[in-house]
Amino acid sequence: MTEKKRILVTGGAGFIGSAVVRRIIHTTPHEALVFDKLTYAGNLASLDPVADDPRYWFVRGDICDGAAVAKAIDMFQPDWIMHLAAESHVDRSIDGPVEFVRTNVLGTYEMLQAALRYWRRLSAQRAKSFRFHHISTDEVFGSLGPEGAFREDARYAPNSPYSASKAGSDHLVRAWTHTYELPTVATNCSNNYGPYHFPEKLIPLMILNALEGKPLPVYGSGENVRDWLFVDDHAEALLTVVERGRVGESYNIGGASERRNLHVVEAVCDLVDEFVPDQRLSSRRDLITFVADRPGHDLRYAIDAGKVAHELGWRPHESFESGLRKTVRWYLDNRGWWGDIRSGRYRGERLGVLAS
Repeated sequence: MTEKKRILVTGGAGFIGSAVVRRIIHTTPHEALVFDKLTYAGNLASLDPVADDPRYWFVRGDICDGAAVAKAIDMFQPDWIMHLAAESHVDRSIDGPVEFVRTNVLGTYEMLQAALRYWRRLSAQRAKSFRFHHISTDEVFGSLGPEGAFREDARYAPNSPYSASKAGSDHLVRAWTHTYELPTVATNCSNNYGPYHFPEKLIPLMILNALEGKPLPVYGSGENVRDWLFVDDHAEALLTVVERGRVGESYNIGGASERRNLHVVEAVCDLVDEFVPDQRLSSRRDLITFVADRPGHDLRYAIDAGKVAHELGWRPHESFESGLRKTVRWYLDNRGWWGDIRSGRYRGERLGVLAS
């Protein structure tokens, strides 16, 4: 049986973070403390499935507040820290880059400093097994041409304020390992999708707009390509890496599911048509509307996930088709979760139109 661990998850009320916490509670003996600021994208309702479990804890706090971070760490005494808290939407980073620099760079610095002080006080045995797991993105590597895929040794070439801030956080983690010998592991993932995804991102926005008969805005000509990773597969990969990954190493996590954006939107339309036919439309594809492209829109991302497969034995379970079907079904069955968002904080408006 796996030894019981205490895992502190920053950003655990967010999309990927909540998937990690649900997996911890549902599939392992571990305890999880969520440390989350509860910004617009943090939603405690995403943790309702585990909220009553005695192994789940929650502390509201800002990773940029070093004292609050240190207090939570000292209180919980984690064996592992999984750092997912981040500002993550490219369009929002175009409109307001300062919050991305603050959270993703300064916040990661505060997390590293607090973790380092804590780790240095641990017993030799606990210090040896301690891990700080930094979760990042494939966008730090920039844009690919029609061929090739990002490996762990790819050159960093971030092109948006978001990816630049995440690249900065990646470099800080590497430096704290090299300089201070803090035992870290890092992962860079491709585009996630699945249940509990805040509806500013492509797939949930298209699902909800299609349900409501609203236009489906596709940037440019829809030719931009992303590798899609089902969020539950990603959560499994992250727990595999924090448990068995080699200290100081990074691992790329991908879904082996490259799709053009237009293909993704069309696939969403077809599933919504199948599940919820609308006699007023021949197809939800009729709602597709091409709009001005995002400034600096990277053409293509693709992940080579061979390292995590060969070293740790992780591979995705879901194909894009099976994962998307599960995702659309979840949004149809959970209108209460997204209805509150659509009626208040975020209504699906266009973000990141102009660089300022």
